[in-house]
Amino acid sequence: MSTPTEAIREQLMAGSEEYQRLREEHARYVSQLERLCSKPYLSEQEQLEEVRLKKLKLRVKDRMEILVHQAQLVR
Repeated sequence: MSTPTEAIREQLMAGSEEYQRLREEHARYVSQLERLCSKPYLSEQEQLEEVRLKKLKLRVKDRMEILVHQAQLVR
């Protein structure tokens, strides 16, 4: 059984191109971070890339949550 928030996320995935794009972007950042973090040692450049990816991932996640919140208000 899904929660009301999960149901809204599912609806957004089915009907919102922006939400779908954000989910794909978030997944891409997660994948890139996993690849970086799997290395035993990160160069200075890789460390900077890790910070950049974390910030981008958080920004995308925040935007997704805003869309969920807006959809809750409409209900």
